[in-house]
Amino acid sequence: MGIHGLMSYVGEHKQFFTDIQLRNTKIIIDGNNLFHRLYFESNLDLQHGGDYDSFTDIVHKFFETLSVCKIYPYVVLDGGCDLLDKKFATLKERARDKIQVAYSISRGGGGSVLPLLTREVFKQVLTKLEVPFVQCFSEADRDIVSLANHWNCPVLTLDSDFCIFDLKAGYCPLNYFQWKNLCICEGTLDCYIPARCFSLERLCSHFSHMNKALLPLFAVMNGNDYINLPALETFFSKVRLPGGGSGWRGRKHVRIQGLLNWLSRFADPTEAIGNVLKYLKKHEREEIRELLCASMEEYEQSDVNLEDFFQNGNFDSQVTRKLALPQWMLEALAKGHLSPFISDALLLRRTILHVQVENLQRPSAHTVALPIRQVIYGLLLNASQNSEVTSPSKQSNKLPIVHEFDRSQKTLKKFFVPTTILPRDFCEDHRPLATLTEVPRSDRLKLLLETLGVKASSLQPIPSPLRLPVAVTCYWTRYSEPKVKLHCLQALLLGMVFGELHRTTSSPGFIVGPLCIDYAKSLNQHMEQRICLSHLQR
Repeated sequence: MGIHGLMSYVGEHKQFFTDIQLRNTKIIIDGNNLFHRLYFESNLDLQHGGDYDSFTDIVHKFFETLSVCKIYPYVVLDGGCDLLDKKFATLKERARDKIQVAYSISRGGGGSVLPLLTREVFKQVLTKLEVPFVQCFSEADRDIVSLANHWNCPVLTLDSDFCIFDLKAGYCPLNYFQWKNLCICEGTLDCYIPARCFSLERLCSHFSHMNKALLPLFAVMNGNDYINLPALETFFSKVRLPGGGSGWRGRKHVRIQGLLNWLSRFADPTEAIGNVLKYLKKHEREEIRELLCASMEEYEQSDVNLEDFFQNGNFDSQVTRKLALPQWMLEALAKGHLSPFISDALLLRRTILHVQVENLQRPSAHTVALPIRQVIYGLLLNASQNSEVTSPSKQSNKLPIVHEFDRSQKTLKKFFVPTTILPRDFCEDHRPLATLTEVPRSDRLKLLLETLGVKASSLQPIPSPLRLPVAVTCYWTRYSEPKVKLHCLQALLLGMVFGELHRTTSSPGFIVGPLCIDYAKSLNQHMEQRICLSHLQR
């Protein structure tokens, strides 16, 4: 989420914070906030697809520093969109903004758009370092609060909503978390990280000992990612907010300070909402009351027991029980083995594809993978061979449609994507999603290779660890627009060989041999044949 202007406002008031020496504690980390900040603050490449090697080093150093200070991290990642779509308008608007920023970056301008695979690389590093993490079902804020309060430990993030949540051990903003400035406790060899902890009590005390139960109402009225009520502008145009401040900075934050001062007059949210409604038209009041109360619920703790997940691997909540997702899928989503893109496609029949820096005059780079996504949609939505393609306006037992939001030139466009018809083994008797993993492995492999347009026999000369990367590269040479150039292919193959050799030579008991030459020769011969064939077919 995020409350407009609040983080910069509290940052100007040092009295809202306490200085702490962080060590010997558990800490709950907002994973999405962390990987964004680590990438952007390190000035890594944004123009050419991402510098994942340097990013990996930075993530390693971050968690190694925590380990030195005996700080035990638990990382919580956001999942897919909420099923009520309360944030959908915000997500679309952010995607539109990112397209414009990506255009600026592609032409040498400023801005920040996270490279496409940053999240996946982050999860890989967490797995390698054995840092426990969970991928929540939707936005993670409330789940983070529940776990942090259960364990009585601080939260590390840079989300202004955590200035509203009632956290027992407080909230450490990432911009005050000096992990690169490791210190040693006086008289001991213990290390600590200097940090600042936001205090909800200090904020409320500053505003005449305001009831902290009023803060969710403040967040909703000031505007967050979930709600933006035009009717409330009528309130702000009529009410006289006290203590707005002066000067440029005062004008910048006048609404925040004035609204907090105004709300501090009331004993509780019920009284405050009643006074808000007095400024609105009578026919609007009941609807606005319901919207305000419903939106304030976003600042309550969730029912998800993340402690049970971290200790026993069980992810359970009221939402997941109602949806009755297959257990294999629920576990794969929680462990980060499946992307939130999967749950969005399955439950909402809609996806918003990630914006990336590219030549915006050409079709979106996601276009090349459309046939793969159509197969995924078919698996999720059980597209049988008896289904038929239908227009998006018709509702029947026709071939399912998924709505994709992707870039078209410099705008965000909605595409109606029919699913691919599946082979009989995957849809006989309308096979339920729960039994998808019971399809024989040979049939699953056959579907994968057919989707990529590669025969199993053609992969036999390739070392087994590289067969999937080579098959995907074959698919790329077939569908890429513009055509793949030989030097691009050679660079990709060099990366494959280097990565595999690094993995092999790092393993125990490695003996130097002709492995490098064998890998390079077989890959080069195979891929040169594939690229020549691909160009001939064109």
